[in-house]
Amino acid sequence: MAQTLRWVNKMRCTLIADRGQCAGDFDTTLEAALRAGVRAVHLREKQIATRELYELAARTRVLTRRYGALLILNDRSDIARAVGADGVHLGWQSLPPQIARRLMGPKALIGKSVHNLDETREALESGCVDYLFASPVFETPSKTGLVPTLGLEGLAAICRKANVPVIALGGIDRMTAPSVVAAGAAGLAVIRAIMAAADPQQAAADLLAALGTGAP
Repeated sequence: MAQTLRWVNKMRCTLIADRGQCAGDFDTTLEAALRAGVRAVHLREKQIATRELYELAARTRVLTRRYGALLILNDRSDIARAVGADGVHLGWQSLPPQIARRLMGPKALIGKSVHNLDETREALESGCVDYLFASPVFETPSKTGLVPTLGLEGLAAICRKANVPVIALGGIDRMTAPSVVAAGAAGLAVIRAIMAAADPQQAAADLLAALGTGAP
């Protein structure tokens, strides 16, 4: 596992960067969020070719380094290593955490998505996971009909069970952000709240303010 938890504060407000849900120019939106104070970008692009993903990730790595922000690649350990990303995030169809750790090395961040206590226990038993994404906390279009909504009580149960930081995801906005932290989450992750915003810099600033943090 990663040797330090200094990265946790950077993930307090994590942007899941998905071009399919971006209302404006992708690079401009990312930089706006980083300018506002976001310090963790999770690049999630599931429907593009490997070469295109590599080029997008390399460009995003340059941008995140400029702001001292983390870059986490969704699923693709090979691309994460190729561009010098800080880690990789695993879903239910991804490589097992043990294999991802072997590929990424001891210093990389390895994250895992969980949706209930059984998945939480399984992820923790691997001994290779640094943090969890718990979702969906609230109703969200990307999870409708796929898995039950956790609600704040379900989120709190996962946070109590986990011995690693839990990042809350799913339908969170600046109004609900304080409640997910009160439930025990170390931070939150959003997609539409920033990517689909008319003013992504202001949207990111509002989220950070709701969490009691701001631009560095």
